[in-house]
Amino acid sequence: MIVKNSTTAAKMVVVDAEILCQPNISVEYIGVSTAAPVVGDEDLDFFDVSATATSSSRPKSREFRSSDLVSVDISRSDSGVRCSTNTQTTIIDSARSSNVIPAIRSGSYTDIGPRRSNEDEHIRVDDLSAQLGSLYNWPLPGAFYAVFDGHGGSDAAAYVRTNAMRFFFEDANLPQTSAVDQAFLEELESSHFRAFLIADQALADECSVDAYCGTTAITALVLGRHLVVANAGDCRAVLCRKGVAVQLTQDHRPTCLAERQRVEKLGGIIEYGCLNGDLAITRALGDWYMKLPFGSASPLTAEPEVKQMLLTEDDEFMILGCDGIWDVMSNQDAVNVVRRELRLHNDPQQSARELVNQALCKDIDDNLTAIVVCFTSPDHRTSVPSQRPRFRCCNLSEDARKKLQSLLGSN
Repeated sequence: MIVKNSTTAAKMVVVDAEILCQPNISVEYIGVSTAAPVVGDEDLDFFDVSATATSSSRPKSREFRSSDLVSVDISRSDSGVRCSTNTQTTIIDSARSSNVIPAIRSGSYTDIGPRRSNEDEHIRVDDLSAQLGSLYNWPLPGAFYAVFDGHGGSDAAAYVRTNAMRFFFEDANLPQTSAVDQAFLEELESSHFRAFLIADQALADECSVDAYCGTTAITALVLGRHLVVANAGDCRAVLCRKGVAVQLTQDHRPTCLAERQRVEKLGGIIEYGCLNGDLAITRALGDWYMKLPFGSASPLTAEPEVKQMLLTEDDEFMILGCDGIWDVMSNQDAVNVVRRELRLHNDPQQSARELVNQALCKDIDDNLTAIVVCFTSPDHRTSVPSQRPRFRCCNLSEDARKKLQSLLGSN
């Protein structure tokens, strides 16, 4: 365990007969080593509509428990190198369990950035029951969110967004039940996994989408207190738990050792930091010019990593963002921006906008999209400690005070 240096600065100001001391403590995160994940094993303004194929080689998903969750506060440039070795993390205390169903509300914002066109697409559905109608037969309230970050044009991302509700809730053979138990949740994960493959195959069959066009994808399904996140590519989901950032997904990039090993085992090469010298990601929907026939293992795959966790009363909100956000901001910085905005305005839409605007102020070269999903109701916001410095009064003798006043006066 490594504890980075901390420094203390004190500023003194003479106020009548008292000196006010302002401590300014800067303490960085405690770092511990963690094992790498094992591979193998609309806002309705933007979206208002709110295969049967399976894979025997589906990686076994990891279920997050409150005691397992760690916060990753590293920049994208660091995460690529360290994702499979040592990662700077902050351990989170076990979260308190709760039977309270989260009061879901969300906001989103997207910006073209310095690009000529915006190839990002996203979906926000806060009420799945209202959106799906008779297709929704689950006993708990549900919500669905997704970000699609296109490349080689916007056609692939736009196509998947337009057809997402069909891929994920009609064609994926969703489990039907009157009780949410472990067997149901495992089937729910499997259906999400199938939906990614169905969307990928649909892109191969769609003549309007070029074979050189593709998209990364991240989805989040909230069912009561259950959260299922699926990811293929380098979009990212980050949870805010009592103010601490918790990264829920792994970036699928060639710089990640686990991904590199998977690619090379299947005959792919990493050249100039890219898959086959061309793509900066190792998982995506579409890009069929780089894939083997459907059903064959390919270095570039659409198979997502699917994870589930149980939300607690300590979980405040979640950010879904494209890589343009995470290339220039750490997980914790993004959480801090959103949390501050929620305290000021209590508006997830405004918070998403501010997060994107903060990223725009940095050296970016990409489109930017962020979704903020709040798990607390407007009248039940988590109290955030004041950021104002604390002052402590220090009593000095009359002689010491005169000497200090004389010293400050001479300067």
